[in-house]
Amino acid sequence: MLLTINIGNSSIRFGLFDNNNYNLKCNCSWIINSNPHKSLDEYILLFRNIYQQYGIFSKLIHHIVIGSVVPTLTNIVEQSLYEIHKIKPMVVDRYSDSPIKHYSHQLGTDLYANAIAAYILYKETTLVIDFGTALSLTCIDKYGKLKGVIIAPGVNSSLLALIGNTEQLSQIELKKPSSILGQYTETCIQSGIIYGYTSMVEGLIKRINKELKTSCFVIATGGLSHIYTPLTKRIHLKDKMHTIKGLKILFHCNN
Repeated sequence: MLLTINIGNSSIRFGLFDNNNYNLKCNCSWIINSNPHKSLDEYILLFRNIYQQYGIFSKLIHHIVIGSVVPTLTNIVEQSLYEIHKIKPMVVDRYSDSPIKHYSHQLGTDLYANAIAAYILYKETTLVIDFGTALSLTCIDKYGKLKGVIIAPGVNSSLLALIGNTEQLSQIELKKPSSILGQYTETCIQSGIIYGYTSMVEGLIKRINKELKTSCFVIATGGLSHIYTPLTKRIHLKDKMHTIKGLKILFHCNN
């Protein structure tokens, strides 16, 4: 099996795949919080406990690929997995071989993985909206050329910036309010965060389509994609595994 790991600023997503170039079905996936303060031994224990919880036999994992936007976590996760599996993981970077064409030396590995998965899976001009720590929109055309990226503050980042350390507002739930105009502070903020971000996403999709003179196929991924996808007809598909599918594809492109 192939273990894929996407290390983000807020969370780390894991996915287990069959070691087959063409099979992108994820057999098992889980998320843990990103914590750069855990020790090597703590991560080893955590990973072993997760394997036990999900009934995963470590000896069945023969390959590991890591994509990371958190350098401080990359090494410790890599070392932890080496201690468990005695396998040196492949760490994806923007110079890894792939069939897509891009000209940026600043492309994050998550955006790189999103672009490659979109190109391989859909073969049309595709826009991947990642509702992660940041809100990112990555566009790639049917020829494998990266058209560009938009990055905005993420939903949770905006919510935390708004409420700060205010104890009274610290428990606001991210959910669709019953009406666009709120009557209480909680529903007012929910409306701003939920409908505000939905409107921003819809507006950006419209502007991208206009600039490219086409209608992009739009995919939503990331931890909060399930909240926003039902609120707009401009998102055609939700796939929380999209980024780790891209990491799997990149692994096979380089092996």
